[in-house]
Order: sequence, then C-alpha cells, then structure tokens
Amino acid sequence: MKLYKLFIDGKWVNSTSGKTFASENPATLKPIGKFYSGNKNDVDKAVKAARKAFPKWSETPAPSRGEILFKVAQLLRRDKERLARIMTQEMGKVLNETRGDVQEAIDMFEYTAAEGRRLFGFTTPSELKNKFAMTIRVPIGVCALITPWNFPIAIPSWKIAPALVCGNTVIFKPSSDTPLCAYELVKILIEAGVPDGVVNLITGSGNEAGEALVKHPDIDMISFTVSISTGEYITKNAGLKKVGLELGGKNPIIVMDDA
Repeated sequence: MKLYKLFIDGKWVNSTSGKTFASENPATLKPIGKFYSGNKNDVDKAVKAARKAFPKWSETPAPSRGEILFKVAQLLRRDKERLARIMTQEMGKVLNETRGDVQEAIDMFEYTAAEGRRLFGFTTPSELKNKFAMTIRVPIGVCALITPWNFPIAIPSWKIAPALVCGNTVIFKPSSDTPLCAYELVKILIEAGVPDGVVNLITGSGNEAGEALVKHPDIDMISFTVSISTGEYITKNAGLKKVGLELGGKNPIIVMDDA
C-alpha cells in the first residue's frame, strides 16, 4: 500500500511523528493508501515555509498569480475524470456528483484567476481640503485552510484559489477521510507552477494537526468548514487571527407527531 507524505516547502516529507493512518474506500472498507499523521512539529515547519515564501509571493503581480490559477483550472479539466473516480473511491459519491465536484473547482480557479486583474481599491472624497483618500488591497499573510470530506476538491478550491490570488500563502489540512483527494489537488497546484512554500499540505487529525494550526502564533487566518462545536472551539482558541467559518446547523426541521 502506497505511503503518501506531507508537502512542506516544495518537498514531499515524512511526518516527524512517524505515525500513519489509512484512507478507506467506504464501499469496501479496504484501505486505498496510508498517510502521515502530521503533528505540531510538522505544522511549525509548514508555517515557517509559508512565512518564508510570503514576501516574494505577495510581491508577485496579481495578474501573474492569476495566470498560475488559470493553469490549475486547465489541469483540473484535463484530469477531471480521473479525479472524479478517485473521489468516488475515497468518499463514496456517485460519479455524476464527483464530476460536478471537480467542475466546481475548475470554475472556481477560472473565476478567481480573473480576479487577479480586478483587485481594485477605492478612492473616496475627503472631508479635508487638498487631501486624497484611497484604499488598496494587501494580503493577510499565512492562511490555514481546514476542509471537510463531503466536497473534497470543491471546498478546498473555494479557500485556496482566493487566498492565492490575493497573495497569501497557505497551509492546507484536509479531512482525514479524504486525504488522497487533497494530495491529488496539491500535485496539480505544483504542476501549475505554485512556488515552493506557497502551498503546504498537512494531513492528520484535528486533535493534533488541526489544534496546532488553530493555536499557532504565526498564522494570520483560519478558514474552517465543518461542525458548529469545532467552530466554537476555533473562535475561542484562535487568538487574534482572522477567522472564517462555514458551519452546519442552520436549517432546522421540526418533525410533527403525525408525520
């Protein structure tokens, strides 16, 4: 069974823990690969890599960053069927659904790539004489992106593409139920020309890798999609980071006794 590594600073590396976990086909319960379980030390290395890469990436003109994202979209379109079949194998959606999942990522990278030429600021009239008031957009910094299993290529694209086009660097932690989809997406990002350290992949549990990302003092933003309880934990423990949460529980249903 193949062992898949972490991706830090442009290299596929072992976890310092040496621990692994298996991703299983939910239909057969047979393992499809072993993945390293990242820990705090691995997160520290990924954060250092992302911080080191940030100045050069953030100074790269936004249209040039967008060109790389256009290439990602092209590669996703090239590999759409292969990625859809991997997704069905790893998390169980039927092929029509997994093809749609990959198509969302294609659409997102294309749309966001074009934003590289539309990162407009604003000018506004000043209340003072002889004053010029304006705003410009600047990157946030190092962003930790934590994603769920149910849309394992689409949801990462919603987070990764905007972060990159705006000049941020990324540490991507996918669900432990779908690490192979994340691995394949990162391979495409590398092939498209994303520089070393700009995107880093940490697989592993929320208790170790996830908590280390939430509490790390040199991460500037956390973006998380899954549960309300974990979202509450992140809010309480993220410190001064910017926090973006997409949580469940917003559509309650009341089932009456006579249903």
